[in-house]
Amino acid sequence: MGRGKRYNGEAKLNMKKVFAVIIALVVIIMFIFIIYKLVANGQGTRMTSVYYFTALENNKYGVINNKGETIIEPSYQEYIVIPNSGKDIFLCTYDVDYDNNTYKTKALNSKNEEIFTDYSQIEAISNYDENNNITYEQNALKVQKDGKYGIIDINGNELLPCEYDDLYSLKNTDNSIIIEKDEKKGLVDSTGKKVIDTIYKDILPLGDDYKLGYIVVDENNNYGVVDCNNQEVLEPQYEDIKSMTDDGKYIVKENENWELVNKDGTVNEITALENADDVAGIKLGNIIIENNNKFGVINQDGDEIVSTDYDDIKFAFTDTFIIEEDGKYGLANSENKIVIDPIYETMNYIDSADLIEASEDGITSNLIDSSLETKLSGIVSEINTNKSYIKIRVDDEDKYYNYRFEEQSEKDINTSNTLFLTKQNNKYGFVDKDGNEVVECTYDDARTQNAYGYAAVQKDGKWGVIDQTGKVVVEPTYDLSDSMQIDFIGEWHLGNIDSNATYYTK
Repeated sequence: MGRGKRYNGEAKLNMKKVFAVIIALVVIIMFIFIIYKLVANGQGTRMTSVYYFTALENNKYGVINNKGETIIEPSYQEYIVIPNSGKDIFLCTYDVDYDNNTYKTKALNSKNEEIFTDYSQIEAISNYDENNNITYEQNALKVQKDGKYGIIDINGNELLPCEYDDLYSLKNTDNSIIIEKDEKKGLVDSTGKKVIDTIYKDILPLGDDYKLGYIVVDENNNYGVVDCNNQEVLEPQYEDIKSMTDDGKYIVKENENWELVNKDGTVNEITALENADDVAGIKLGNIIIENNNKFGVINQDGDEIVSTDYDDIKFAFTDTFIIEEDGKYGLANSENKIVIDPIYETMNYIDSADLIEASEDGITSNLIDSSLETKLSGIVSEINTNKSYIKIRVDDEDKYYNYRFEEQSEKDINTSNTLFLTKQNNKYGFVDKDGNEVVECTYDDARTQNAYGYAAVQKDGKWGVIDQTGKVVVEPTYDLSDSMQIDFIGEWHLGNIDSNATYYTK
């Protein structure tokens, strides 16, 4: 049968126009679907991703999501570790025998199904930051098979075969995992890539950044330096090497004397350094030394720039140092002058923000800039290095500032929020982004809306929570006077054990 023919008088189809119409319809349908999903979920412009948190109820641990829904019923005696809050991987410990120090582990997903069942043990790879707060590798897990350890990623793919006697993070150093085999140590990164062969007696950090390299110790207890590409920088020939480096210079100990050595092995002759009992730091050519349990600072020429009279010294702004005297902290400069008297209970230099946070009572802080001027005073709740802002409570109000100490609107900082704190007649409420009242100012205290849409509110000394629409989720009934931080996920409020066991409870 022959194919039909179009009559000469019939208009021909313009295929480009047909395709254009189809594409336009598809786009419209997709747009309507997205809007429908957002409205159906009540999310508006807020996040739609799912996050997970450890929960505690009746002294048993489980898991909730960022809507406050129970994902794993609280039924485990031991704390459930969630290495990556954005992934439904929950590491459970059970059948713990404290007398014999034995236990079992398993990984569950959000359907309460056991995953990664090819391994006899599954654990998070934990580490600690400079404040001794526990952290976890986000995309790697420690697994055991046939008595040996390896690494898988969070999708279950093998990154490092199970052929090592042990493995663990190098403390206070990112992207650095020690591997042990036949009583020798090596190092891999968080993807399982071999960085240092398993030939050393010990491996130590040069700093919190793996790019600085590593201190290695051979079987004869000689110290050297290897960079992050497994290239030897300093041959293992020294009695000791300090966990610090400055512009390719290293503090080493040779013939019982401390020396400043360049990466090519040449020595900077510094008599004051050679005669020091110990060395505590080096930055921009300045070296903190210790003699007779007192600390001071010398430069690379060996000149004393801060006298060795203090109980401790730490680096702050350029040519400015935090000094400790009789348990109090102040500042001295490189001309050996005290520029801020030691009156503070605590004092810390925030390198990423180039500011000092100092407190006389451990609660209220002064924020000091590089000109040594106190720019802000209040209760600091957050110094956010990702968005470069400071959140500080001043006169019972949460305020935001950038690192130049310019006040910012909460709307500028928390652009996805649906509610914003307001205060009238010493009472708190919430408005929307256009300033329209959503929650009447009836609360004695309140907190800004968190990333998951919830805001804590207080009345008569008790705390409750509202959702992103202003609806009350829990009336103010919780006494959280002992809590360091007030936060809610649905009906669950942040627990208050310690920074190494974050959980939500009812």
